Amino acid sequence: MTTSPDSLRSDLELALRLADAADAQSLPRFDADDLEISTKADNSHVTDADLATERAIRSILETERPEDGIFGEEFGAQGGTHRQWIIDPIDGTANFLRGVPLWGTMIALAIDGVPQVGVVSMPALGRRWWASAGEGAWTATEGEPRQLQTSSVSSLDDASVSFQSIAQWSDAGRLNTLLKMAARVWRDRAYGDVYAYMLLAEGRIDMVAEFGVKEYDIAAAVPIVREAGGRMTAVDGAETISARSTLATNGTLHEDFLTLLQD
Repeated sequence: MTTSPDSLRSDLELALRLADAADAQSLPRFDADDLEISTKADNSHVTDADLATERAIRSILETERPEDGIFGEEFGAQGGTHRQWIIDPIDGTANFLRGVPLWGTMIALAIDGVPQVGVVSMPALGRRWWASAGEGAWTATEGEPRQLQTSSVSSLDDASVSFQSIAQWSDAGRLNTLLKMAARVWRDRAYGDVYAYMLLAEGRIDMVAEFGVKEYDIAAAVPIVREAGGRMTAVDGAETISARSTLATNGTLHEDFLTLLQD
């Protein structure tokens, strides 16, 4: 389902304000000596900053969009799914708790399962990216916003890719596929987490692929990548954010990577 750009404008404005509220919670806790860290049932880490950031976002949404649903990493789903805000309060918690600045808040609005608005804020880098369907993808630091465009690379031989982590591919039984891809492309790196998708949208790299991802890990990146000229699907090409895998490319190389990644 596609929604008109005009109808999404207020949602994007709200998403940017949500990012402001998130930054106000997360950044003061980054590299804090008294950061509280605990382990969830799946053995991943959560900090007091993750929890406070998601609470702050939910509080605003419950006041300003009471009829919308919310799905967040830390507190689950509430409400419906026709219009659903999908939140990862701190994507890259492992980086956050080790004092590595490559982490960010991801905020998306999905309509009938399709992300139409996306905001990514990485306050430790002083960077933010945003998009809504039909309005382009943008980034800003302290200067004027700059529109994003994916790369024009058209050959796998020239492609620079981010595979995120060896463990993901190994756990998915795709380690041999990863090695095949690494041997085929120009350059392979594991930039990791949401930052890799933003590098793709900026035209710095040409592909990101990963496994074991939840909706909140990728939803906010979808409009940004697509509005910058790229494509995001599951690794098998399915147009969904619920397949537990994702392939994001500059658009030009998408079919080539779909073929390359098939076992």
